[in-house]
Amino acid sequence: MKDYRSTKAAAYTVNVSMSVVATLSPLLFSTFYDMYGISYGLLGLLVFINFCTQLAIDLIFSFYSHKFNIKMTVRIMPLLTAAGLMIYAVMPIIYPQSAYIWLAAGTVVFSVSSGLSEVLISPIIASIPSDNPKREMSKLHSIYAWGVVIVVIISTLTLKLIGRENWYWLPLIYTLIPLVAFLMFSRSELPEMATPEKASKATGMLKNRALIICVLCIFFGGASECTMSQWSSGYIEQALGLSKVWGDIFGVAMFGATLGLGRSLFGAIGKNVYGVVICGSAGAAVCYLVASLTTLPVLGLIACAMTGLCTSMLWPGSLLVASDNFPNANIAVFALMAAGGDMGAAIGPQLTGIVADAVISSGTAAEFAASLGLTPEQLGMKAGILSCTLFPVFATVFFIIAYKIYRRRLADTANF
Repeated sequence: MKDYRSTKAAAYTVNVSMSVVATLSPLLFSTFYDMYGISYGLLGLLVFINFCTQLAIDLIFSFYSHKFNIKMTVRIMPLLTAAGLMIYAVMPIIYPQSAYIWLAAGTVVFSVSSGLSEVLISPIIASIPSDNPKREMSKLHSIYAWGVVIVVIISTLTLKLIGRENWYWLPLIYTLIPLVAFLMFSRSELPEMATPEKASKATGMLKNRALIICVLCIFFGGASECTMSQWSSGYIEQALGLSKVWGDIFGVAMFGATLGLGRSLFGAIGKNVYGVVICGSAGAAVCYLVASLTTLPVLGLIACAMTGLCTSMLWPGSLLVASDNFPNANIAVFALMAAGGDMGAAIGPQLTGIVADAVISSGTAAEFAASLGLTPEQLGMKAGILSCTLFPVFATVFFIIAYKIYRRRLADTANF
């Protein structure tokens, strides 16, 4: 029997690399604003570029995965992460007058690798023989969440120690993680992973109602998770009035910690994934409401933390739901699911910003905010978070539909 322990370790290391590239830019926004004069709009665009690049990779693999040498792609993708981080760190220092162009270029390169990781790492774990595949998938995604916590704490403390002007040391240090993953994959056995024989078969999947429901589950689940993940620091800083350092630690890190806790608990004791995702998405809707409506900072912090716990299984749980409905799922299925998740991750945070800006720029915002004892910025942030309550609400609805489809499939199989 083949030994896949080193393969799993390499996959976990890649997920830590994904934590780095997903978290690094938001942590450096204020640094780039002060050092290079880059507007917040352009800085926010870096996050959008990240998710849109991943989405493009997801879609390419949804329809053309059969054109790729999958094992070779898996082995070289950590090098793309390292290359992107190098560009991101070094080129803005050499060419500070065009810093944003190089930051965007580095983002595109490591986002390509992140897209490949989303598409390929989950099917690697799913293809490795296991007594409890759902536990293995949950463990994989919990590594990502704990990676976010570690990256936030290390980055915040390192910047405090070395000074923000030396920010480039962070991506340079983090380059070591994908390089380690590359070395581990180069010496690891990779399982066989199925791909569609041609694009027409992948296109035919779009006519499958069950798959569309699964994609909608991960779209709304991904939006529910990533909206609070991206905005938790800003929410705590703007709406609750805490400093950026505490916003990062108690916002991004606390959210990541509860996200990791939820995934780790499911990996250890979880069994009923449908009950977990339905209750989790409904709980997330309540958390969004509390965060947007409360005037108590402590209650807002609790709502932020509990959102991480409630959304912890929505993304990996959607993949498990897809696996239940498609037991022999190929890479195209995972790619299409990743595309749905990335689209939600891009649209959710963007909607928050659009609503917040619209409220702040409104002529009546200042007067209405004052009547509530808030600043226009606080009112705008709360309105943005409130508008995104729709995402976990819809996630709840589609997870219930997915559960009914699964039960119907089991009944039909039993009758047959």
